[in-house]
Order: sequence, then C-alpha cells, then structure tokens
Amino acid sequence: MVQVLWLVIAVLVLFSVGYIGYSKYLAQFVDLDDSRETPAHKYEDGQEYVPSKKPVLLGHHYSSIAGGAPIVGPITAGVLWGWVPALAWIAIGNPLMGAVHDFSALSASLRHEGKSIGYIIGEYVGERGKNMLLWFAFLTIILVVAVFALVVAIVFNAFPQAATASLIYIGLALLLGAWLYQFDLPFLAGTGLFVALMFVGVWVGIQYPLALVPGGEYPAGTIVLFGSDMSWLPAAGAFGANTAAWIPIILIYGAIASALPVWMLLQPRDYLSSFLLYTGVGGGLLAVIVGTLLGTSSQPLVTSLEPFYGFTARNGNPLFPLLFITIACGTISGFHSLVSSGTTAKQLNRETDARAIGYGGMLGEGLLATLALITVALVAPDVGGGIGLALPTFASGGAILLTSFGIPTSFGGPFMALVLVSFLLTSTDTAVRLGRYMMEEIIETPETSVQSFAADRYGNAAVQTIPAYVLIASGSWSTLWQLFGGANQLLAALALLTATVWLANWNDSKQLLSTGGPMAAMVVITVSGLLWLAFKTNLYDKFLNPEWMASAGLVQMLSAATQIVLALVLVYLGLSLVKMGYENIQSVRSGEQSGGFSPGDD
Repeated sequence: MVQVLWLVIAVLVLFSVGYIGYSKYLAQFVDLDDSRETPAHKYEDGQEYVPSKKPVLLGHHYSSIAGGAPIVGPITAGVLWGWVPALAWIAIGNPLMGAVHDFSALSASLRHEGKSIGYIIGEYVGERGKNMLLWFAFLTIILVVAVFALVVAIVFNAFPQAATASLIYIGLALLLGAWLYQFDLPFLAGTGLFVALMFVGVWVGIQYPLALVPGGEYPAGTIVLFGSDMSWLPAAGAFGANTAAWIPIILIYGAIASALPVWMLLQPRDYLSSFLLYTGVGGGLLAVIVGTLLGTSSQPLVTSLEPFYGFTARNGNPLFPLLFITIACGTISGFHSLVSSGTTAKQLNRETDARAIGYGGMLGEGLLATLALITVALVAPDVGGGIGLALPTFASGGAILLTSFGIPTSFGGPFMALVLVSFLLTSTDTAVRLGRYMMEEIIETPETSVQSFAADRYGNAAVQTIPAYVLIASGSWSTLWQLFGGANQLLAALALLTATVWLANWNDSKQLLSTGGPMAAMVVITVSGLLWLAFKTNLYDKFLNPEWMASAGLVQMLSAATQIVLALVLVYLGLSLVKMGYENIQSVRSGEQSGGFSPGDD
C-alpha cells in the first residue's frame, strides 16, 4: 500500500513545472499580444461573441472541458490496469500533450476570427479537408453526447440527491444570468449569493432525493415521480429502469440548453459549476494532505488497488492501446479543441488570457483526473461490478476524503456526486451547441429544407441526440466508452495537426515538434485503438461469436454495427486529413508555397 499523498505530490510538481516553464515558452512562441483585438470584441453580438471577464470565462472553459470523462476514464483504467500506469499517463501526458493541444487550438482560433479547427485547416488544405474534419468532429460530438448523458443518468440513479441538487443548480444559473446580463447587478455580490445558494441546494437535495420510477434502492424519503416501473425502456435491462428513464430527459435538456443564448445559461451555469470544481477538486486534494498529516480521515488514505495488474487488463483488454484511450480527457481530449475554438475563443477578452485558460485549464482537468484516480484507489471496487459500480466510486471515495475536514459522508457523498454531474451537464449541452457550429460551417448557406433543418438550432439538436440515444440503447458501456475515447483522441491528433499546419504556414522556420510530436503519437495510439474496437471487440467478439448472436437483440446488433462503421469511417477521415496536412507542411518547407501568414491575419 502507498499513501495517496505521494500521487498528489508527483502530479503537482510536474504540472507546476509545465505551467511555469513550458506554457510561458508557448505563449511567447505564438506571440500572444494584448494590443490585438480579439474576435470577442471584433464581432461582439451578445449571442455567441461576448467578451467575458477572465474568471467567468475560465469557469466556463474549465467546466466545459472538465466533464465526466476525466473522472470516468481514470476510475475505469485504474480498476483494469492498476494505478501506476494510469497516474503516469495523466502526470506526464497532460502538460506535454493535452495542455499544449488546448492552448494551441485556442491560439489558432484567436487568429482566425474565433472559427473552429475545421475552418482553420480548410484555410490551408482546402474545402475538402475542412469538411472532412468538421464531419469527423460532428460524429465525435454524437459519441460525446451519448456517453455523457448515460453517465449523468447512472449517477442520478446512484445518488438521487444529486438529481434534486442539479435541478436547483440549473434554476440558480438562469437567475444568475438575468442578474448579471439583464439587470446589470453587482458581479461580486451575485457571485457570493448564488454560490451560497448552490451549496444550500446540496442540502435540499439530501433532504429531498428525486427518482423517476419506483423499485430502486433509494435513500429514505426519496420522491418518486412516476408509478410505472418503465422496464420497457431501452437499456433498462442493462442499466436499470430509473437510469433508462433519466437518459431521454437529459438529452432533451441538452438540446434545449444548447439553443439558449450563452449569457442565459451557459456562462452563468459554468461559472457556478467552476466553484463546485474548485471546491471539489481543491478540497479533495487538500483533504489528502490534511487527512494524511493529521490522521483525521475516517480511514487510512492509502491505495487499495494494486499498482499494476499487468499488460493485459483484468477484463482481458491490452494495455496498449486501450489504456491510452480509456483515459481520454484527463490527459488529452479532442473535445477540448472544439470548446477552445468553438465557444472560448469567441469570448476571450485579451490574448494573454489564453495561457491561463487554455494551458492552465487543462492542468486543472488533470488534477480532477488525479482526484478520481485517488478515489478509486481508496475504494477499489470489483471490476465485475461494471460502470454502475465504478462511477459512484468518485462520490463514495470523495466522501471518505472529505471526512478529513469533519464533513460526514452523508453530505460529502451527494456533494461529490453533484460535482461529477454538474460537469457532465455542462459538457453535454456545450457539445450539442458545438455540434451545431460544426454543421453550420459544413452547410454555410442552406439551400434546401434538409440543410435548413440540419443547421437550425433545434433541428440540429435532434440530429445529434437521436443517434446518441440509439448508441446508448445497446446497453454496452465498455465498447461505447472506448469508442468515444478513440474518436475523441484521434480528434485531438487532428487538432494538433491543424495547429502544426497553421504554424508551418505562418512561418516556414517555426519549430513544429511541440505540436507535431504529440500529434504523431496520438495518431498511432488512436488508430490502433479504433481498429481493435472495430475488428476485435465488435466484429470478432460479437458478430463472429455464435453465443452473442444467439442472445443479442436487434438494437444490440444495430448498435454494434454502428460502432464498427463509425470506427472505420473515423479512421479513414483521420488518416486522410493527416496525409493532407503532411503534404501541406512538406510543400511549405520545400518552398513550393510561401507560408505568408502573419499573426494578425484573420
């Protein structure tokens, strides 16, 4: 057994070195300059382009990227392969790859009118490359929406207190938006009032837990809204009826929230959730220090997981490449490039804010991933329990940590569950919003009714949420999560490719190792992972397995086939884009075309 304090110290040291040294170099490398007008000021429209205070935008960005993935990934990987490989991938990969990815995507978008990475690469490799990357991103977004909606539903089922607290939290965010932007009331006073009310909401949730259907092992006093058990719902057999009932509600919420102006819900909600993040992550890590040094925790803060279970996981999966796509967002995530170049770049007040928000925000997510790994190392759930057991581990393990401050587990558990859910909710509707941006850039000016529907904020939400629901309905968590991880990190490789192409065209003497090195590594990892999932996990283990074929229903077969097609399409799109980008860089470096880009160009 190892004291979990040493895990915290290792990550803090490596992250501090990365931020103090490497991020400063990168900020100078891309020539951040506050004298330049940012897209938020140049195109201010009160809807999408809104100059924002640095703490508010950091809260939005941090909450949007720090969804459930940096919690779920480390928990899943720690249980399967042990805490040592999981910690190494987070502590080393995050400052050298993930933070570089987020920062470079944000910086590139700043110099291209706040446009997405698809638009940016299209500037250099042509319209075909732009559309291929945008389609890749759009398909990845559907996986993001599916995974996050499922995880929220699982946590709502495990902690009905978090369901009540989340409803209160969303209502408070709407009121805070009106406070700041409609009534122009004091910022600091509003912050203090609504953050306090948010914590009151946690207490209310503990007193009045909320479930949708009867039959679960709910806390005493749980309010059950419907009398029917709804066992007929898709995925009810795999995840339980209450979880299955929450899934469509969460998808509908994501669709509606994504259509609202950013000031009404997105900004204030993400700002509020940042306080949950700061309190949950900061409090959890501080609890490790206090509980270890003072011995005030309810149990010794030492690892119960084995350091390393072997190169073959406890469920038979190989460490390479599946560990690296199981822990996606805690180390590097392509979804972040969509946030950076989709919403954050449109709200950045000053260029130099990009260092703290882009690079620093990703390090903050790495701390969340570290905390998640610590919670599973403390609790060590049975690998056979599946995702329904692994996910609540964050709340139960976090509750143990908070006992270091004398906080009872009856409050600490629901609070940590709300921390998890709040990030998932923010990422879910932010993802749907980003999907609309992708489709708008693909279609540009709609010429048919189908194109108008696909680009419409409500029609596009349906285009995303309905396929997401089909994927969830299969009831297969492990393949869906790893497919999401592979697609997500291959998107990260393409975002790094975009940044590398931008830098090469800006100045043909620029060094390209900072972005090109991580890009090459992620292409190898993710293509290998997606091919494994397509041919081994889905084709061989399912369609070529007589036992599976005999028991699988139509929905399960449809979902497995969809996953095979998605994986192969993503690999094709990804490798095609890498080829286009490489040819562009070769052309620039050989002198066949001039980079000709200046930092102030749009």
